[in-house]
Amino acid sequence: MTYAIIETGGKQIRVEPGRFYDIELLAIEPDEKVTIDSVLLVQHDGEVTIGQPLVTGATVEGTVMRHYRGRKVLVYKMKPKKKTRKKRGHRQEITRLMIDSITLNGEVFAFEGETEKETPVLDETPTEEVETAAE
Repeated sequence: MTYAIIETGGKQIRVEPGRFYDIELLAIEPDEKVTIDSVLLVQHDGEVTIGQPLVTGATVEGTVMRHYRGRKVLVYKMKPKKKTRKKRGHRQEITRLMIDSITLNGEVFAFEGETEKETPVLDETPTEEVETAAE
């Protein structure tokens, strides 16, 4: 299993090729490609590459799926016996990002979907039964 830890929007996220993640808003239109260079760690087949602070030559490529707003968070402040109340809400702008591939020093680790198992094709032709007429 291949994964990377990237930094975007002030947060660190563990990403894998072929999966989508919700991150802070990116100023990129939907269905456009994005390349993230701030890769902190790459793991591929048990081999771990850790950056100091970033891994040199590592990038993560993805496609922006859509932009939307997160759930509303309510902030309610009240001081008892003072008749002071404040109610505020906040909705975070979110970008849904599909991770296409992780690249490390020119080697691309992309998502290999479940390959369909091919059924073996037999070379034999079906035998036809010949009806013999009773005379």
